[in-house]
Amino acid sequence: MPFLSATIVAHNEAHRIGRAIGSLACADEIVLVDDGSTDNTREIASALGARVVVNQPWPGPAAQKNLAAQLARHDWILSLDADEELDAEAQQAILSWKSGEPAAAGYRFRRRAFFLGRWICHSGWYPDYKLRLYDRRRGAFQPAPVHDSVRVDGRVATLPGHILHFPVETLEEYRQQLDRYVERIAEHLTRQGERPGWGLRYLAPAWRWVHVYLVHAGFLDGRAGWIIAREEARYVYRKYRRALELLVQSRTGRAR
Repeated sequence: MPFLSATIVAHNEAHRIGRAIGSLACADEIVLVDDGSTDNTREIASALGARVVVNQPWPGPAAQKNLAAQLARHDWILSLDADEELDAEAQQAILSWKSGEPAAAGYRFRRRAFFLGRWICHSGWYPDYKLRLYDRRRGAFQPAPVHDSVRVDGRVATLPGHILHFPVETLEEYRQQLDRYVERIAEHLTRQGERPGWGLRYLAPAWRWVHVYLVHAGFLDGRAGWIIAREEARYVYRKYRRALELLVQSRTGRAR
């Protein structure tokens, strides 16, 4: 029977860390790596039974999550974000998994997001499979400009249940989140020397809207689906426009 370490990285998550930790009773330990919260995140986590470690400065999400895995007592890692929790079915699936011998190097769950007062079941946001249960001897988080993910050397299987995701509470928070993504992706494209052409800057946003709202049936998510399609099209336009701005600035600076 495999022993399981649950890991969370956090910064100022006092308002929701209890929900994440409360869904991890299926784990044999919980490790929380904090990068210097100024609220009582650490105190809440410790009171709920987590082993809390402070690591500053922030090394980036993938590096912080890999550190949490390294600090764990057990080789099997279940990684959750502070704005996530396991539903009852996923918790039971993990308990059942622990009763046998693992048949894969990593396991993924469907993730369902709560946005603007409703669960999003379309719009390209669902089922949003996330590999979060893995053998640290065979896998780790890999860095990315926006969304880091676990890669494992071996077979990946799917377990029942969901990771429930509560990414933002308001539309303004969602826009701010996308603004941060714009800057990261634009800087990444600039470092690669990519020059977004006319097609990417003007056709890609239109296609993104069609992809989200029609191809992925965002219209079935009501007002939230319309907003997701609109904001993601805006995000695509802005990331390519910003990448072009940064590229021009870098070339102008070299010319001087």
